[in-house]
Amino acid sequence: QVQLVESGGGLVQPGGSLTLSCVASGNIASLDWTAWDREAPGKQRELVASLTTGGPITYYADSVKGRFTISKDNAKNTVYLQMNSLAPEDTAVYYCNANIRAVDGGRQNVRGQGTQVTVSS
Repeated sequence: QVQLVESGGGLVQPGGSLTLSCVASGNIASLDWTAWDREAPGKQRELVASLTTGGPITYYADSVKGRFTISKDNAKNTVYLQMNSLAPEDTAVYYCNANIRAVDGGRQNVRGQGTQVTVSS
């Protein structure tokens, strides 16, 4: 069973930085597509950033472009989201997503349990 576990969320002042981590565990051969999305009360789910191996190809929502960076450590099966210049509107639960190729060749889309990010003074 493949799992994604996020960490690194918390309370930060406006203008501050946080780095979220997402560790994948299980019989994993590769994380071929990874992404972070977020959900805030009263707002639609927003895809924040994604990373596709092979290019690599990255995508950033306009709302975070220039402030957030997605990266991956293949050796650690870990995906990161570096968030700088945080603003109150970045407050949300952040979720890690991945399309995972298993050791047996099967594929699975997995989503983590989320980590809360609160930007407030």
